[in-house]
Amino acid sequence: MRRAGPVAALLMAVAMLMAGGCSGAGERPPPAEDPRRPIITVTSFDFPESETLAELYGQTLRRQHYPVEVVARLGGRDIVQPALEQGRVDLVASYVGTALNFLYERRVASGDPRTTHRRLKQTLAPRGLRVLAFAPAEDRNGFVVTGDLARQRSLERISDLQPIAHELVFGGPPECPDRPLCLKGLKDVYDLEFARFEPMASRTVTADALETGEIHIGMIETTDGNLADRDLVQLQDDRQLQPAENIVPMVRNEIINAYGPALVRLLDAVTAQLTTRDLIGMNQRVQLEGAEPAAVAADWLLKHPVNP
Repeated sequence: MRRAGPVAALLMAVAMLMAGGCSGAGERPPPAEDPRRPIITVTSFDFPESETLAELYGQTLRRQHYPVEVVARLGGRDIVQPALEQGRVDLVASYVGTALNFLYERRVASGDPRTTHRRLKQTLAPRGLRVLAFAPAEDRNGFVVTGDLARQRSLERISDLQPIAHELVFGGPPECPDRPLCLKGLKDVYDLEFARFEPMASRTVTADALETGEIHIGMIETTDGNLADRDLVQLQDDRQLQPAENIVPMVRNEIINAYGPALVRLLDAVTAQLTTRDLIGMNQRVQLEGAEPAAVAADWLLKHPVNP
């Protein structure tokens, strides 16, 4: 899953929160006159996929006449999580494994989404937050080979690499060799040692290097837009190196108490339709084609009507 947030951006976000503002588009509107219908502030982390998800949920709520403000790219998790707990923002589409590990400051999430989701709910309940249903869509670290190599060497699972790993060149982020969810984890969990490691500047560079044969296996997240139109195969994580990273909305209890079960049903109806393939397509448009997240979200909602 993508992580981001330069220090300067995080400090700026903190300053904005302390000042009572939340968005570069303007300060948060004054509270609604009717306390039974508070404004729902939907926020995102500071990367494109999260911004698109915020638009999906925000536009869904607006279409059903809820008062909504969307605050894009608030910051990293160390900004967004306190903002939720302090009531500065009300809703964010998160990722079950990363959210749980962040709260415990260590890896506690498993590859089982139901177990991880249940523990996340239990952990956040005392903090005044409700964890809604999780989506089929999952954005986690993935390990990718070309379709040609997968067919030639019968590669479907990561463990299938074991007999040939010593022949293969691995490409990924520069920090990958020391990360427990990247090369270090592949060694520890799958006993894989590659011929060499090539640092890659971006996921697009990684995908290009796979196609040209510069590398044989690359680390590319499961929802990356580069997977849309290329003959690339994500290998199954059959030993569950990666924690479950299904999309999951987290909402303040005060908002749910104000609007009741109808709000939960509406948000769950969106979540239930969201697939990994959908996110690949949306990320392709935003990250690679330069489309606006709001427009991409609106197009998805047209094709996936919600009946609360």
